[in-house]
Amino acid sequence: MSASLPPLSLDTYRALVGLDTPFAPPPPVGPGEHAALVQRLLAQLGVDGTTGHLHEALEARGMALGGLDSRTRLRALLTVRGPTPLPDAFHHDLDRLLLGEAQARPRVTPTELPRLGDGRAAARCALWQGDITTLAVDAITNAANEQLLGCFQPFHPCIDNAIHCAAGPRLREDCAHIMALQGRPEPTGTAKATRGYNLPARFVLHTVGPIVRGPVRPEHAEALASSYRACLDLAAALPGVRSVALCAVSTGVFGYPKGPAARVALAAVGTWLRAHPGTLDLVVFNVFSDSDRAAYAQALSEGVLERATNGLKGHAVR
Repeated sequence: MSASLPPLSLDTYRALVGLDTPFAPPPPVGPGEHAALVQRLLAQLGVDGTTGHLHEALEARGMALGGLDSRTRLRALLTVRGPTPLPDAFHHDLDRLLLGEAQARPRVTPTELPRLGDGRAAARCALWQGDITTLAVDAITNAANEQLLGCFQPFHPCIDNAIHCAAGPRLREDCAHIMALQGRPEPTGTAKATRGYNLPARFVLHTVGPIVRGPVRPEHAEALASSYRACLDLAAALPGVRSVALCAVSTGVFGYPKGPAARVALAAVGTWLRAHPGTLDLVVFNVFSDSDRAAYAQALSEGVLERATNGLKGHAVR
């Protein structure tokens, strides 16, 4: 990143995407309305060319549009559709649908999560395995790519896809507004904030972690630590944020090995918490797979978090 092109600051775009205006959701759809609402939404998307894009995406994966049920087809259409703004009436109907579906899923609240211990940092941290889109913290982290527009591959199992599907297309529209203002891809190790819309979390922190192809180098660790610091800095600057969930950034298709990535995450968060006492009440390290959880458990057993909190040097890259 050129020194002449600093990252777009939060204050530059916060009004553009309404970060200080709470999302006001419509009433959620009732069970008896669900099927009809899906059909109405499909009909609206059928006239804007999105179906053709989905046909191409499915053919590339050896799939056929006719093999999808109506709700799955709607999800796939929204995944491949670009960030062109949708009509307010469409957003209203889709928000009702997504909110109704969200109510049917278990919701995890921060007070239910056991802390990692009673140490200086451990008392403000938790390790939780599950779907981050069900976590009712104030802000969640999204592991994004440099375009910051979400995943366009239907049914791709990445966290970027899951978050955009649960939040709704307003999230992609907001990201597009920010990226248009920025005028260039999002640099590695930085982050941007949007509202969470139909997620339990009020905000989403989109960060681009490093891509690792081969051995992990010190510059990879610094870039990954920078991603976590950028997310925590954003959280501290957003209204009313006291709890944040951090996903395992870069450990999917970006190739960062899970063990070293967990050590970097714990060290970066512990150092940040030491430097910002009282700023956040809870930081949740969110993992999805058993191997992710094992990586964090091992790093915690090595004392990485507490060493960082106490200002002691650790070994984040190994």
